[in-house]
Amino acid sequence: MLTMLGSPKRTCEGFTRRQALQAACGLALAAPFGIATPQAANALKRRRPGRAKNVILLYLLGGAATQDMIDLKPNAPSGVRGEFNPIATNVTGIRIGEHLPRMSQWMHKIALVRSLNHRAGCHNTLPSYTGLEQLLDNTNTRDTYPPSMGAVCEWLRQRSLPSRSGRGAGGEGGRQLPDYIYMPCYLGWGQAIRRPGPYAGYLGQRFDPLYTEVQPYRAPGSPAPAPGRPVTVLGEPRLPESTLAQGVTIDRLNTRRTLMNQIEDQLRNEGTQRTVDQFNRTQSRAFNLLTSTEVRSAFDLNQEDNRLRDRYGKTLFGNCALIARRLVERDVRFVNVTWDLFWDRVQINYDAWDTHTRNFEILRNVNLPEFDKTYCALLEDLETRGLLDETLVVVMSEMGRTPNINGNAGRDHWTYCYGMWFAGGGIRGGTVVGESDGQAAYVKDRPVSPADVCATIYECLGIDPDLMVPDRAGRPIAAAQGGRPIREILG
Repeated sequence: MLTMLGSPKRTCEGFTRRQALQAACGLALAAPFGIATPQAANALKRRRPGRAKNVILLYLLGGAATQDMIDLKPNAPSGVRGEFNPIATNVTGIRIGEHLPRMSQWMHKIALVRSLNHRAGCHNTLPSYTGLEQLLDNTNTRDTYPPSMGAVCEWLRQRSLPSRSGRGAGGEGGRQLPDYIYMPCYLGWGQAIRRPGPYAGYLGQRFDPLYTEVQPYRAPGSPAPAPGRPVTVLGEPRLPESTLAQGVTIDRLNTRRTLMNQIEDQLRNEGTQRTVDQFNRTQSRAFNLLTSTEVRSAFDLNQEDNRLRDRYGKTLFGNCALIARRLVERDVRFVNVTWDLFWDRVQINYDAWDTHTRNFEILRNVNLPEFDKTYCALLEDLETRGLLDETLVVVMSEMGRTPNINGNAGRDHWTYCYGMWFAGGGIRGGTVVGESDGQAAYVKDRPVSPADVCATIYECLGIDPDLMVPDRAGRPIAAAQGGRPIREILG
């Protein structure tokens, strides 16, 4: 530890001048893109006990009405309580919505959170992926934002790999699949925007997820979607540019790669190490997509029994969830599956979970039956294969919905109280944390922040939530943005 003499007087921010000098000198001595403090370096070296090896995040974009799913209020006024009734689960005392009957039989593996809240604005996807509550333009992402949980997993993996042919950290080390994969497309693709949150932010683009691509469609003969009248979205995620161009053989591709490596070595001699390393990893990933049977095999649903595919539901969401199971079998650390909105691109599934109109009709006829089927098929599949105890399955949205039902039988945007849930690795099932008031409007007991959710996920993975990651200036920032794990649900 660097020791500094100086005045013990505290600044208005609460730390002493001596502490400020220590921090400044520590940053000056740190590697620009390494661990910014000795404490952070030690945190990276030690492996915390964590039961989960992998995470599957099921992200319900738009703001799911969790008061109609896991926190029903049957005694609330008629303009609040909604049209659905609570049903018993296989855990005494825990009740959820009637349109999640399969999920009710998995409650012994599930931990509900009914007091999630934030103040970062509606449809802001940054808090749920990073823990940072900041008002911002939610249609763009920036490299000044903090990294997502998946990006931190990828960063840790890359730092643990040996250097390759003198090229420094960032090599794939023989591994062909990344540790962070995002399906079915980048967040916001269906609306022709790029929502913040899932990216690596100030860690650098080389730690962004591998995004799949999709061409979603609706079943032939299904009615045209409209506000309040969505249709089931079909399709399969596919790897981007995963086939060789006509006339390009594997040998020819390898020759091109050798030439590129020579150019990279020359650039390194000219002092552009960071840029080259970032490009090198992107190039390596693209090469693997073109040449790796392991990568292509993971996305080949034809290898699965058709009856299992039927259990998941042959929807886009179901197909993505099944591929997520195939990816965690191959030790991919963090897999994201988003139920997205595709209106601007292909004009299907108008509302997703943003149910301003006909909330109950949408949930009853489309969203809840499809979610219930796919979610429980995933849990069952993981358990049958012995993977559920080491796979953390998380379900959440970027916000909730208003307690009051509007004039279009819908619920509007609400961030002051909503719910989410965990299952599987590291989780003590059959538990409920937090309580909303009698109208599911505000937190009554045990508030939980998005940063706390991120910290819980890190804790389950054996990653210290206080692990410091460097921002663009090399300053240490806690991975979970100060969030604390939800200890009541940890197994």
